[in-house]
Amino acid sequence: MGATARMPRNANLDDLAQRYAGAQAALEATSNYYHIHDTLSEHLDVTVAHPKELNQIADTDKKTDRVDAKELARMVRLNSVPESYVPTDEVREARALVRGRQTLVENRTKYANKIHGLLSDHGITEEVKPLNKEGREFLRELSLPTPWDSLLESYIELIETLTEEIQSLDETIEERAGSLKETQSLMTIPGVSYYTALTIYAELGEIDRFDGDKEVVSYVGLNPVIRESGDSRIEGSISKRGFGRVRWLLVQAAHTAVHTCNDEYLSRFYERLASRKNSQKAIVATARKMLVSIYHMLDRGEVYDPPGVSA
Repeated sequence: MGATARMPRNANLDDLAQRYAGAQAALEATSNYYHIHDTLSEHLDVTVAHPKELNQIADTDKKTDRVDAKELARMVRLNSVPESYVPTDEVREARALVRGRQTLVENRTKYANKIHGLLSDHGITEEVKPLNKEGREFLRELSLPTPWDSLLESYIELIETLTEEIQSLDETIEERAGSLKETQSLMTIPGVSYYTALTIYAELGEIDRFDGDKEVVSYVGLNPVIRESGDSRIEGSISKRGFGRVRWLLVQAAHTAVHTCNDEYLSRFYERLASRKNSQKAIVATARKMLVSIYHMLDRGEVYDPPGVSA
């Protein structure tokens, strides 16, 4: 049996699963596949297909629901479905929290940018930061013509509402990070906060699904792209696969570990590279080294305990 996540809204999934109980099923890992997967899995052997890999190997240039379903069914028969990771309930909850927070932050930034645009349109050149309290107090003192005065007030109120929601969500995230052994372990790394720890845990998922630290580094997109030609081998920039948010957080954590916490292990590594390369490449490499440590910590269930660095 092959199936995609694009089923009719009135499809009774439970009845469908019972009808084909014991059979195999496949669906694409679309944005709404969790419910479909969980319902079908009660009675069927369900495989979730990785959308990008599926598109690369599918032997068709047509994209319709019917064609997709037939292609998935063919792959199920050939046992060649490119599988996608299905997170546990615990990981799903963590993802919902950190991704939800990111959405709120992005929306708040959007309204801050609207305020900057509004000020620019009215020739106001003062550097204002709508995301802090002092900046908003300054904005409320401005006298703009109608209807821009109303728009400005609306944007300010939206920013304040979103800030309150973010702060409330931060409390939930901190509580969740403190309740998981994986995130408790990650927070022993200098520079890794509760939010960074929960984001790393949420996006990596169960660590035993990775076959070594190199696979984790590649998954996050911190692996350098290697170009080989004849006898030459050039290490280029990082691949930037996966979630950019995780890479950004790891780089920020590396900055904190090196420049604020003065972690000996990571600082020595960074300084050695920075003396030969530019500081940006050095800090990215340090973030990669931190990620390697994270893999082994989670794999072994250990806290941060880097090897000693000789003087």
